[in-house]
Amino acid sequence: MRNFQLPGRSSTYSKHGMVATSHPIACTVGLEILKSGGNAIDAAIAMSFVLPICEPQSTGLFGDVFAMIKLGNSDKIIGLNGSGKAPMKISGETLREKGLSRIPEDSVESITMPGAIAALESLNNRYGTLDLNQLTKPAIDYATNGIVVSPRVAFDWNYSFKNLKGIAKEIYLDKGKPYSVGSVFKSPGQAEVLKKIAQKGLEGFYDGEVADDFITSLSKLGGVHSYDDLHAVSVEYVDPCKLNFKGFELFEMPPNGQGITAILMTKMLEKLNISNLESDCSERIHLEAEVAKLAYNSRDSMIADPKFYDMNYDHFFSDEVVNNLIRKISTDKVLDQTNFQNFSSHKDTVYLTVVDKDRNMISLIFSIFNSFGSGFASENYGILFHNRGAGFSIDQGHPNEIRGGKRPLHTIIPAFLRKKGEFIMPFGVMGGQYQANGHARLISNIIDFGMDIQEAIDSPRSFPEDGFLKLEVGYSDSIAKELESKGHNIIRPDQPIGGAQAILNNVLTDTLIGGSDPRKDGLAIGY
Repeated sequence: MRNFQLPGRSSTYSKHGMVATSHPIACTVGLEILKSGGNAIDAAIAMSFVLPICEPQSTGLFGDVFAMIKLGNSDKIIGLNGSGKAPMKISGETLREKGLSRIPEDSVESITMPGAIAALESLNNRYGTLDLNQLTKPAIDYATNGIVVSPRVAFDWNYSFKNLKGIAKEIYLDKGKPYSVGSVFKSPGQAEVLKKIAQKGLEGFYDGEVADDFITSLSKLGGVHSYDDLHAVSVEYVDPCKLNFKGFELFEMPPNGQGITAILMTKMLEKLNISNLESDCSERIHLEAEVAKLAYNSRDSMIADPKFYDMNYDHFFSDEVVNNLIRKISTDKVLDQTNFQNFSSHKDTVYLTVVDKDRNMISLIFSIFNSFGSGFASENYGILFHNRGAGFSIDQGHPNEIRGGKRPLHTIIPAFLRKKGEFIMPFGVMGGQYQANGHARLISNIIDFGMDIQEAIDSPRSFPEDGFLKLEVGYSDSIAKELESKGHNIIRPDQPIGGAQAILNNVLTDTLIGGSDPRKDGLAIGY
C-alpha cells in the first residue's frame, strides 16, 4: 500500500465496468457508453474516435490500430491487426535510386495506407452492440464545439509543433503558436469525416470525398498512393503469441508488430533472475538496458510482415536464442553500442483498455507514429497523415525492406497478462520504441516485485536509445553515477518515458482494479 502522506494516486477499484486511457474526456466518453448499455468494444470504439480530438499530436483518423479482445467467459484472446500497407508503386529499389539510406520521417514516402477506421468498423460489426452513428456522436460534438487542451497535451504540442508543415500549420496551430493549457481546439474537418463514417462506415472513409482528399493531397506531395491502394485496405484477425512463465501467461501480437520482442525481453530477464534484485537498483537498470539492446537488435534484424517473410516466432524467443544472447551480457560493463542498429525515435501514441459488466475486455492501441505523424495534413479535411512507413528498411534483401502492399515493422502493441483462476489483465504501454521494454518492465514490477497496478505504472523508467541510457528523474544521481561507472552514457530526458494503462479483473472477487499513468493526463475510472 502506498504512503498516503506522499504525492501519488491509488489504483481504481470498481465492480461493474472500467475504462482507462491517457485523456480524461475520452475516459468519460467510454464510461458513458458502458453505463448506457454498450459493451467494452462499443466503449473502446467511441473512445478511439474522440482521442484524435483530445490528443491530435498522438493519433488520428489516418492512423493504424492494433487490438486484442477477450469475450465474456471465453478463454480465447483474439488479435486484430489494423495496420496499413505501403502503396503498391513504392519499392526499396526506387528509394535507393534516389540516394536514400533510410526513409525520412517527414517524407511522403513514409506515409502508408490508413488501417484504423477499417479496424474500428470491423470491431463494431463483429463485437459491438451500438451502431457507428451512436459511437461517433461524442467525437463529432467535441470536434465541432471544441475540447479544452489539457496540460500534457499542451506540453507535447509545444515540444513538437515544428513538425507541422503546410496546411497542417493552419489547422493545428493557434494563430501560429502551439495550443496552450486551457485553450480550445476545434476540428470541423474531422467532424465532417466522422459524420461520413457514421452514415456510411468504410464506404464513407475509403471512398468518396474523404478518399479524394487523401489521394489528391498525397499526389500533390509527390506520393504514389492510389485509389486501388485505399480500396485494398483490410484488417486481419490473428492468434496472439503466448509466453508461459512463473505461472503466468503473457499474450502479445505477432509480427508485423514488436510484441515478440517483449516476450524475448521477459524471458531474458527471467533467466537473469531479475527478481533477486531491488526494484530500483542500478543492477536492475543495467541488466534491463543490456537485454533491451540485444532484443531490439534481434527485432530490427528479423521482424517483418509475415506475408513476405517466413519467421519462426517460437525460435525467436526460444531457450537457445535466449541463452546465446544472455552470454553476451556483463554485469559490470555495457555492450558495445556500435554493434546495434539505430531506429526511428518517437514517443506519441494513445492506448486504451475497457472491461464491461459481462467481462468483455479490449486492449487497443492507436497511433500516427511520430508526433503529428508525418507533419502533413490533407488539404480539404485537415486530417494528419501518419508516417508509419518510416518503420521500413530500404536495405536490399532485409526482411523489413519496403515493398508495395507490405506492412512495416510496427512499434504499437496491445497485450494481456493472465494468471489462470486468479486474474486477467489487458494492458499497454505508450512511448514508441519503448513499448516492448515497457511491457517487460511493467509485468516485472507486478510479478517480480509485487507492486500493485498503479505502483507498477508509476515506477521510474529507463531506456537505451540513440547511444544513451535515458534515466527519468525518479532515479537519484547516485544511481546515475553507478550506471556511468559501468559505461552507460546517461541522459536525463526532457520528456517522460512513455505512458501506460491497465485494468486487472480479479477473478476470485469479480472486481476490477485499474491504473493510469501520471505521465499523461488520463485516468482509470469505473462504476
